[in-house]
Amino acid sequence: MLQCIFLLSDSGEVMLEKQLTGQRVDRSICTWFWEHTVSQGDSPKLQSVIASPTHYLFQVLREGITFLACTQVEMPPLMGIEFLCRVADVLTDYLGSLNEDLIKDNFVIVYELLDEMIDNGFPLTTEPNILREMIAPPNIANKMLSVVTGNSSNVSDILPGATSSCIPWRTTNLKYANNEVYVDLVEEMDAIINRDGVLVKCEIYGEVQVNSHLSGVPDLTLSFANPAVLDDVRFHPCVRFRPWEAHQILSFVPPDGQFKLMSYRVRKLKSSPIYVKPQLTSDAGTCRVSVLVGIRNDPGKTIDSITVQFQLPSCVLSADLNSNYGTVNILANKTCSWTIGKIPKDKAPAMSGTLLLETGLERLHVFPTFQVGFRIMGVALSGLKIDKLDLKNLPKPPYKGFRALTRAGEFEVRS
Repeated sequence: MLQCIFLLSDSGEVMLEKQLTGQRVDRSICTWFWEHTVSQGDSPKLQSVIASPTHYLFQVLREGITFLACTQVEMPPLMGIEFLCRVADVLTDYLGSLNEDLIKDNFVIVYELLDEMIDNGFPLTTEPNILREMIAPPNIANKMLSVVTGNSSNVSDILPGATSSCIPWRTTNLKYANNEVYVDLVEEMDAIINRDGVLVKCEIYGEVQVNSHLSGVPDLTLSFANPAVLDDVRFHPCVRFRPWEAHQILSFVPPDGQFKLMSYRVRKLKSSPIYVKPQLTSDAGTCRVSVLVGIRNDPGKTIDSITVQFQLPSCVLSADLNSNYGTVNILANKTCSWTIGKIPKDKAPAMSGTLLLETGLERLHVFPTFQVGFRIMGVALSGLKIDKLDLKNLPKPPYKGFRALTRAGEFEVRS
């Protein structure tokens, strides 16, 4: 049972406080938490569960905002962490993204969502499609109406149809003139390449996203051609676990609209689609930079939206960088951003130039890490392939669509 939820900014300021039970949690717990976090330094490992002198704390970090929950009773830690992840996902779905200004501008909606998502410390309604029926997402028309009428509530007076259904994530009596369902494989590649060009780590985090507009109560079965590659799978509550455990088949009654059916990881991939080769040499107070980008393994589809970014070391006074393709910009925070887009067929993109070091420094001692971005439409680099999608309990065959997308996640090249 959770007793309180706090939303903290990246500076430790309490943006929102929601007491969930009659036993009030004092805000001083946030001060203790922030001091504990600062004492950990720049440790890359985030402690999801922390035991304070008075409470157990659960934390989830999203886009610089810390979702913090407190309890004084024994409870499954994963329940607290999973609920905070659901809150973050729902707020992202409602607000489009997450940042401090959006939270403050939509203060009322955030409170209304928390009121519906948890009751007396226990999770209640966490399905985004059902919440949208109960609480209208923010838009300009709603804000103007609230100003005119003086009513700031976004809660509907009509109870969602799913509350009377035996399937809590699906509205009853849905009817569509055209039945259609779309399945997307969306993957992010995380990779680390060392200064010698050796692939140290390469894995993929993927999601199966479904957009369903089907009448009645359809029963779907989705199978993969090679499910053995999947690891760390995580399912939407609509998925029946036994068919997956026995035959690696996803059997489910879908929510209406867009939702994440499952997430997964594919580990220990052997190659990446592109290469980035940085070379830095320094002497006499200057550093020469050369970076080459090209296709390592052709995925059979166009690689676009290619970007290379790196942070200039603090000892660099100025930089003069140019490229034979794309544009190079140096931002105010000393971040160098090279936007390439698509790799041309007639030449390999290259960036070169010099960095001027501060007075008294002969050589560069801190070498930057290059962050690489890219996107590939129409292919899942994990090798995962959808075999077939069967639908039952529908009056006529629906339209079925399938897509795949791979983009860079935390793709780092060290120099």
